[in-house]
Amino acid sequence: MKKDYDLLIIGGGSAALTAARFARQIDLSVALVEKGRLGGDCTWSGCVPSKTLLKAAKSAQSVRDAAKHGITTTEPRVDLRSVMTRVRSVVGQVYEAESPDTLRAEGVDVIQGEARFIGPRTVSVAGRAITARRYLVCTGAGPAIPPIQGLAEIDFLTYETVWGLEELPPRLAVVGGGPIGCELAQAFCRLGSSVTLLEGAERIMLQDEPEAADALARRLTEDGVDLRSSAVLERVEKTETGARLVLGGGGQVEADAVLVCVGRWPRVDGLGLAEAKVAHGRAGIQVNKHLRTSQANIYAAGDCTGGYQFTHYAGYQGFMAVRNAFLPFNKKSVLERVPWATFTDPEVAHVGLSESQATERYGGKVQVANWPMERTDRWLMEGDSPGFLKLVYRPNGQLLGATIVASRAGEMIQEWALAMDQGLKLAHMAESLHIYPSYSLASQQLASKLRVDQLLSGVMGKIVRKYARMVG
Repeated sequence: MKKDYDLLIIGGGSAALTAARFARQIDLSVALVEKGRLGGDCTWSGCVPSKTLLKAAKSAQSVRDAAKHGITTTEPRVDLRSVMTRVRSVVGQVYEAESPDTLRAEGVDVIQGEARFIGPRTVSVAGRAITARRYLVCTGAGPAIPPIQGLAEIDFLTYETVWGLEELPPRLAVVGGGPIGCELAQAFCRLGSSVTLLEGAERIMLQDEPEAADALARRLTEDGVDLRSSAVLERVEKTETGARLVLGGGGQVEADAVLVCVGRWPRVDGLGLAEAKVAHGRAGIQVNKHLRTSQANIYAAGDCTGGYQFTHYAGYQGFMAVRNAFLPFNKKSVLERVPWATFTDPEVAHVGLSESQATERYGGKVQVANWPMERTDRWLMEGDSPGFLKLVYRPNGQLLGATIVASRAGEMIQEWALAMDQGLKLAHMAESLHIYPSYSLASQQLASKLRVDQLLSGVMGKIVRKYARMVG
């Protein structure tokens, strides 16, 4: 029986948009069903607005820090309404390339509505039954709301709703010390709010190296954030001006606004996955290494699968899902090694294994090296916060992981990700000439130091030194 489309995509975020455009490039007929706005979290409530807000906050902080560069200034005046106008303007510019009209002009049939499987081979949208050769679910994830007593009684904010603020909260409590919580805590603090950041664990940024978390914690504290780790939120009480957050052990925080940033959960409810006989749970849709679900004709990609939740990874998986669904020789598309960055100041970026993960996997056959950013001249010129480059590698030079804390860490981590993807070793990194004075020179400096240390150690070192003395 002829199908309505070659590919029907449910969702409109990074994975879906990338998948739709690649599918059209290989001449497939494509329908994309989205019940809300195209663009997903990244465009409307994630990467785009948050990084635009962080730029405004960094601009304000740069004014405060100008004195160390010999420039006299006064305390900046922040108009949050104007800041948010700028944020929405950037969001709008990004959305222009993702709008329904743009996609339709590219040959994608955009259908506004809520999609639900009514069987493994049919999807219903507003009463219309639609069939396709393959289906791709890309419904993303949403903010996790913890079951804290009294929280539902206040108008708390999440990363989805915070963009509606028009005035700075005098006192802002941020619950959760992960990447989202840390970015927004620093941004609002620098813009002028009195910010308290509550993290129930012993430290913030649990997915990153402890040294990176410590460096960021110091900077947040220097900026004025009241950072409280091991702060378990027991209940929330509504007050005349906002809320009172009661902590385990008797502590409490008074706040005019509460921002909850404790993670994200895959969006899988209401899709009819049970009717389609697609294996799934609260942690997301189950897929194999090729992104195929328990139904051979249904694939899933991005945040809804419960893996790494990054826009770049979702886009990659969207592309690979189409490739695996319609082209031969399937490729592994669920990756163990995915680079990421948190865009605080300083930025925190990582790829590969942490020191503890590498030690667990390889035992004592792991080496670790650190390069303080203050030993790289660009750091001195810029007057940046303390940072470092940390490498985890094996004695044979095999690269296992890298963590960077620096102003441009998100850019610097890319060459380490590429090196690991291509199987390059420490020697290759040492031999690659880097520009002076750049932040990335730190990568060559550390790699060169380690390579020279290797060459000059043991018997080889004795031979090299002896030969150097013999040259006439």
